[in-house]
Amino acid sequence: MTRYFFISDDLDDLERLEEELERSGIVTPQIHLLTLNESGAEDHHHLHQVTAFMKRDVVHSTLIGAAIGLCLATAILITAGLTGWHQTPAGWIPFVFLAVILLGFCSWEGGLRGIDTPNVHFRHFQNALQAGRHVFFVDLEDGQEAILQRLAKRHPSLEPAGTGPAAPHWVVFWQHRLQRFFADTFP
Repeated sequence: MTRYFFISDDLDDLERLEEELERSGIVTPQIHLLTLNESGAEDHHHLHQVTAFMKRDVVHSTLIGAAIGLCLATAILITAGLTGWHQTPAGWIPFVFLAVILLGFCSWEGGLRGIDTPNVHFRHFQNALQAGRHVFFVDLEDGQEAILQRLAKRHPSLEPAGTGPAAPHWVVFWQHRLQRFFADTFP
């Protein structure tokens, strides 16, 4: 899947575009709106906003923290093995415990850092967002690009803003399934 980004000033136009995309077979979990104008976007009930969690860099920063923690944990275990410190009555237990603690702590610290950091995939849109503009993006499977191109031509306020990696197909599939389940179960 590929993610197509657009920038616009007009929430009404973006809402119409989202409705047209959904009528053309593109499901709601494939469509997102990133904006700092939360209240304006909430007035457009059909727009699918990016969640607060997705706006932050929690996952990416946690993975970086985990990688650092894994390196430190490995260094602790190698040092204990090479120096013979593990040949005490306690054995490997304190070193394994310390390695697990370091891995967890570094992952946690990475996540905390990510809470205060904009998502790495959205950083280059910060100037547009701070200027009051909106970022609209669509995750498309192969063969759906023609639908987006055809519909985007009807919306002259849309400015193409590039492409990037999209959510994996299985994530979109399960989001759509859950959305339909809840819509059918709790109308």
